[in-house]
Amino acid sequence: MLSQVVQDALNEQINTEFYSSYNYLAMSAFCEQQNFRGCAHWLRMQSDEEHMHARKIYTFMINRSARVVLKEISSPKNNYDSIPHVFQEALTQELEVSRRIDLLYELAFKEKAFAALVELQWFISEQTEEERTARDIVAKFELVKNDPSALLDLDRELASRAPASDPTSGAAGT
Repeated sequence: MLSQVVQDALNEQINTEFYSSYNYLAMSAFCEQQNFRGCAHWLRMQSDEEHMHARKIYTFMINRSARVVLKEISSPKNNYDSIPHVFQEALTQELEVSRRIDLLYELAFKEKAFAALVELQWFISEQTEEERTARDIVAKFELVKNDPSALLDLDRELASRAPASDPTSGAAGT
C-alpha cells in the first residue's frame, strides 16, 4: 500500500502530466494558426504522449489499490511570440516535469515506496529523452534563425514524427 503522502504526490503528477498534454495541444493550435503544420503535428504527438504518461501513473495507482483523485487543469497559454518561442517553452516545460519527477522519486525513496521507485525510474529515463529532444529542436530553430527555406525544412522534418507506443498497453485498468 502506498502512503497517503505518496498517493497525494502521484495524484499531483497525474495533474502535471495532463496539464502538459493540454499545454502541448494549445501550442499545436498556435502552430496551426501560423501554418506550421509539421510543428503542430509534432506538438499534437507530444500532447498524446503526455496524456499516456498521466495514464501510466493512473494505472500504476489503480494496480496498487491507491486512490486516484483527478484535479482541475489550469488553462494553458494560447499565444506565443514565434514558433521558436513555442519550442523554447516546450523545453522549459520538460525541465519542470523532470524536476517534479526527481522530487517525486526522492519522496518515494524516503517513504520506502519501492514499487513507486521502479515505476518512476521509467519516467526518469523518459524525461532524459524528452529534454534531449526538446533541446535538439530548440538548437535547430536557433541554427536556422529566420531562413524561410530552412524553417520550412524543419517544419517538414517535425511532420515526420510517428506516434509513441503506449507505455500502459497490456496493463490492467487501461
